[in-house]
Amino acid sequence: TARLMRLNLSVQYACAREACPPREDVKRWVRAALDPDVIERADITVRFVEADEGQALNLEYRGRDYATNVLSFPYEQGAHLAGDLVVCQPVLVREAAEQGKAFADHAAHLIVHGTLHLQGWDHETSDEDADAMEDEERHILAGLGVADPYAGDYSIQSTEV
Repeated sequence: TARLMRLNLSVQYACAREACPPREDVKRWVRAALDPDVIERADITVRFVEADEGQALNLEYRGRDYATNVLSFPYEQGAHLAGDLVVCQPVLVREAAEQGKAFADHAAHLIVHGTLHLQGWDHETSDEDADAMEDEERHILAGLGVADPYAGDYSIQSTEV
C-alpha cells in the first residue's frame, strides 16, 4: 500500500481569483500527480499570474520572451519534494478555448504536468521521455475523470500570449 504523504500546499492568486480554479481543485490535482511510493512530504506553491509576470519569469529563467502556460521550479526531489508552479491564467484560458476543452480539465492538465516536472519528469530531452510523461499524464488525469488531453493532437508545448 502507498504511504501517507504530507502535502503542504500554498495557492497564490496574483490575478483575478474568480478566473482561476479553487484551491480545493488545485490540491486534488497536485496530490494525484505526486508519487506516494517516493514522496513522504511535499511543499509546493502554485501561483496563478497575469501575462506580464508569466512573460518576465519565462524570459528570466528560460530565455523565452513570451508568457507560457506553466513553469516549474523544483528545489528538492526525492522523499522531500519542494518546488513552485507558476500558471499563467490568460494563457490557460486562451488555450482551453482554442482547444475546445473545459477550463477545469485544461487547468488540471497543466497542474499535473507541472507537478510531474517537479518530480523530475521531462518531455524535452527525448521522444521516449515525452511519450512516457504523456502516458503518465493520461493515467493521472483519467483517475481524475479528465479525458485524454492529447486526443485532439494538442500539446502542452509553451505557447505565446
